Amino acid sequence: MDPAYVQNLHALLAQSTSNDTVQLKAATAQLNREFYKNAACIPALAQIIASSPEQPVRQLAAVELRKRIAQNSGDFWLQLDADQREQIKAKLPEIVLSETNNLVRHSTARVIAAIASIEMPLGTWSQLLPFLEQTCLSPQAAHREVGIYILYTVLESIVEGFESHLQSFFKLFEKLLSDPESAEVRITTVRALGVVAQYIDSDDKEDIRAFQHLLPAMIEVIGQCVQDGNETGARQLFDVLETLLILEVPLLSQHIPQLAEFLLRCGANRAFESDLRVLALNALNWTVQYKKSKVQSHNLAPAILEGLMPITTEEEPEDVDDDAPSRSALRIVDCLATSLPPTQVFPALRQLIQQYFSSTDASHRRGAMLALGVSVEGCSEFMTPLMSQVWPIIEAGLQDQDASVRKASCVAVSCLCEWLEEECAAKHAFLVPTMMQLVNDPVTQRSACTALDALLEIMHDVIDQYLNLIMERLVGLLDTAPIPVKSVVIGAIGSAAHASKDKFLPYFAPTMERFKHFLVLTGEGEEQELRGITMDAVGTFAEAVGKDVFRPYFADMMKQAFNGIELGSPRLRECSFLFFGVMSRVFGDEFAPYLPNVVPALIASCKQAEHGEEERLTITNPEVAASFASGSSRANAIAVTDEAQVAIDEDDNLDMDQLLDVNSTICIEKEIAADTIGTIFLATRSHFLPYVEQCTIELVGLLPHYYDGIRKSATDSLLEIIRVFYDLSEPQEWQPGFANIVPLNPRVKELIGHIIPPLLEMYESEDNKKVVSSLCVGLAETTTKLGPAFLEGRLEHFANIAIQVLEQKAICQQDPDQDEADDAPEDSAEYDSILISSAGDLVAALATALGPEFASGFEKFFPLISKYYKKNRSLSDRSSAIGCLSEIIGGMKSAITPWTEPLMDLFYRALSDEEPEVQCNAAFASGLLIEHSDVDLSPQYLHLLAALRPLFVVAPDAPAAKLNARDNAVGAVARMLVKNTAAMPLDQVLPVFFDALPLRNDFLENRPVFRAIFHLFKTQPALLAPYLDKLLHVFAFVLDPTAPDMVGDEIRAELIGLIGVLNREEPAKVQAAGLTAFVPGQ
Repeated sequence: MDPAYVQNLHALLAQSTSNDTVQLKAATAQLNREFYKNAACIPALAQIIASSPEQPVRQLAAVELRKRIAQNSGDFWLQLDADQREQIKAKLPEIVLSETNNLVRHSTARVIAAIASIEMPLGTWSQLLPFLEQTCLSPQAAHREVGIYILYTVLESIVEGFESHLQSFFKLFEKLLSDPESAEVRITTVRALGVVAQYIDSDDKEDIRAFQHLLPAMIEVIGQCVQDGNETGARQLFDVLETLLILEVPLLSQHIPQLAEFLLRCGANRAFESDLRVLALNALNWTVQYKKSKVQSHNLAPAILEGLMPITTEEEPEDVDDDAPSRSALRIVDCLATSLPPTQVFPALRQLIQQYFSSTDASHRRGAMLALGVSVEGCSEFMTPLMSQVWPIIEAGLQDQDASVRKASCVAVSCLCEWLEEECAAKHAFLVPTMMQLVNDPVTQRSACTALDALLEIMHDVIDQYLNLIMERLVGLLDTAPIPVKSVVIGAIGSAAHASKDKFLPYFAPTMERFKHFLVLTGEGEEQELRGITMDAVGTFAEAVGKDVFRPYFADMMKQAFNGIELGSPRLRECSFLFFGVMSRVFGDEFAPYLPNVVPALIASCKQAEHGEEERLTITNPEVAASFASGSSRANAIAVTDEAQVAIDEDDNLDMDQLLDVNSTICIEKEIAADTIGTIFLATRSHFLPYVEQCTIELVGLLPHYYDGIRKSATDSLLEIIRVFYDLSEPQEWQPGFANIVPLNPRVKELIGHIIPPLLEMYESEDNKKVVSSLCVGLAETTTKLGPAFLEGRLEHFANIAIQVLEQKAICQQDPDQDEADDAPEDSAEYDSILISSAGDLVAALATALGPEFASGFEKFFPLISKYYKKNRSLSDRSSAIGCLSEIIGGMKSAITPWTEPLMDLFYRALSDEEPEVQCNAAFASGLLIEHSDVDLSPQYLHLLAALRPLFVVAPDAPAAKLNARDNAVGAVARMLVKNTAAMPLDQVLPVFFDALPLRNDFLENRPVFRAIFHLFKTQPALLAPYLDKLLHVFAFVLDPTAPDMVGDEIRAELIGLIGVLNREEPAKVQAAGLTAFVPGQ
């Protein structure tokens, strides 16, 4: 090797380590130009690593050597002659063992790994593994550290070639995990096992057993790191643990109870560093999320909750973005509630909440309230019947002497309002005055405004009595409150407008005047947040007051929204997009002139990169990436590719959070942009046609995105595009079944061809339940809109999606720890029920589109759907199973006949269900079955009337579900009357039937009700004479021109004709009922 060449290279490397930017750039340019294009630089760099006295130069030489060896898939390295390569391979192990600097050692180890990844597959470096094994077992700790580190880096590069060595590695690792001197050896061994784990297959039973045998020792090493306060090591090892948790091979399954107990112990120990406790608790969160079936089968939730509650009582940091053990603990409570059946979570949690809330220590009462708040999302249905026991705690919390408890109680109220609307709205007489009081207190002001915002959103008509007080108090705060409070105040004013609709008119103009200066704020942070929330509120105002009142502000507000886009803030762009969606809904065609500016902004948002373009960082694990985007994982669980060209070693105190600027706010902005495209097309219709193709291409491009919110929005908008495009093609009305198919417009067919295949491809690997649920609902709506033509060539695909979900075998429902032979547990999380219900919607849509032709499909689907009606199933499962079957009957009509008996048996059971929501669906379903089945069910009429009778007894202030159940029972009786009047004991039935009229909740049931009334007037008019006054009152009620339409055009026309006939016979009674105006010819 020419000494001058080596010397020049050394000098340039030294210059590259300088802090002088000019020198650095010049050196880098010269290195790239004169050295790095020639393979001769490889032996020269190796010589510099071996001989340079300057540590930074040795370090840089090692980093550059690794890059040169890897260049062009190893081609550069293979350009060297065999002797040179052998010399370097022989020399590097010696260099790495004699190197004193850890950073250089690690970088040199990675050089060895780079060479190994080329030479090992060729079988030309047989000496490496024996050398590594010998080094790992050296009596010198420093040598063992180097040996295991090289082995770890080699495994990262080429583990595929090492399957035959795994068993010997496991034996070696067992010794190294208990290294008596070096924590570094133990830590690196766990990391090496983390790499090996990724290449074990589910069929490799021997390897799985060997790995599982090492798990207790691995967990012990993690515990030592936490105990010693070794944050770097702990982060690395918790990353390994997270990798093991998301693998499909069940390596951890046997140890889940021990692992959960260990992580909880680490997280709860206040003697440990706060950051390390957070890491342990985050890993516990992942354990619950990814090992759900094991956590459920071992019933670990009560013990985990008991361990978490003391942590929830710890202090919370002021900054909402700062993490702390208390916040991590509450995240796990949330995860338990949303992942597991509420039966395993809420009873234990309720006991703990009562225990902690009765404590004299305010921090315990605060922890109880926050735990209650975060549990609502996953347990809302289960909690509903228990709310009478929950409200006293909430009421006491809102009036607690300690401000932190009052604030936490406001948080709990916000959560309750989101998930238990009816229960919270019913408590307005207590909640509104209490919230107004707390809004006055500067300490609770912000939390109280947030809770008030959530409450107002759901109050509807009840708000009228409070509107003046609320507006007076909130508007006053706009002058005095700090910016963060102003933001929540404006949100609450928006919700007040949403609830009060046109009653908001008197407040509209003055409030807009006050909002003006918030809409032009340009400062970052709080000011931008305030501007964005004001924009959202103005959109709500427009929907409340209507386009005619809002029109004078329209152009100016659109201008402000465009200005917001220009400010470069993802949050403001998101708010502008939401505003565009609202304006398009309010103004329809009048929004069209803005499309040339709005649509390009939405498309630009969909196209943008989420990472800083300068660094081009690549996320290699989509599972981890999704967690990162949702904020549930640390950044350093993500691998960074070499494209970043950063001369660092990732093991050495690098803050990956800074390097990995994955901006979740951009993901949320994209999610909103994708959603807004569908909203605007629906609102502007034909005006949007020039943009359909480009928008479709962009949205299809987002379907493989790692962030589930974006996939869901893209799915929703793409299916919306199909439906609107179909509407615009002036289609003929379709008839059920393939036999009567109405061909689709060729352009509609072409559009469907571009959209549906990518959606089906996404489903094949979709692991998020909300996305699959959205896909099922979207396909159902599109099938119902387009009819059987949409199913041509796709019926099997759509049916298979529904079958997989109902069998709980879709990718998003799979749990690698559950034995394939076992059925999924019947007791499931409430979120799982939403997915099942969505699949039911899809099946019902197929039945509607195929009509009688669905009979062969029903044979397959009936057992799959009916199994969800069992007493131990959740209310949602039971209700949606019966609801789905009723819609299928409505679609299949008389083709349902062969299944009449088993369906009727099921509906009888459902009519005696304890929940009115289920009874409501059962009444509707039994009525439809009687209407459509060819089997004469009149022998069962008395039995069925007895089952329906309790549903007629309802107090006026009963919950909506009971009122709906009565309306559906009335509809069922009406269908029985029409089908076989003679089989009905009319003297007993008619008084109860007419007494339940007019229907006030489910107006769709007016159709069978009036069909029955018309039928009786035609066939047995004398029978109706005693009820004529009552009936005329009912007619006046449904024909009230100031009320919403309750009967539809067809029934309205027939009813007006009947009133004309009655007027000839009983004009005085018709006049007394106020119906003279409806008499034809009047």
